[in-house]
Amino acid sequence: MSEDNNQGRNDEVYSKVVRAGKRTYFFDVKSTRNKDLYLTMTESKKTMRNGKPSFQKHKIFLYKEDFDKFSEGMREALDKIEELRNTEEYAISEKEETNVSDYSSVDFDDLG
Repeated sequence: MSEDNNQGRNDEVYSKVVRAGKRTYFFDVKSTRNKDLYLTMTESKKTMRNGKPSFQKHKIFLYKEDFDKFSEGMREALDKIEELRNTEEYAISEKEETNVSDYSSVDFDDLG
């Protein structure tokens, strides 16, 4: 691909993969040709369709003007979860807590 054709593409600056049970999350920082940064978050879950493996993917785009508000909202929601987990109603016993090693890992070759 020539350099001219690549100028219109979004350049990946940073990528982080988080495996969490049956799901895999991808956090990709990308740059526009004007050097504006944005974040894509993708959730991928392996499923079976007609006996064949398939992947359900959901993607969110987060643009620079929303970084602070999104971060604040996420932090508040996570803080609330932590607060609620310390109450009797939402307390999780060690027995109920899901262990990530109980799930099989996702192979990147499967994500094709």
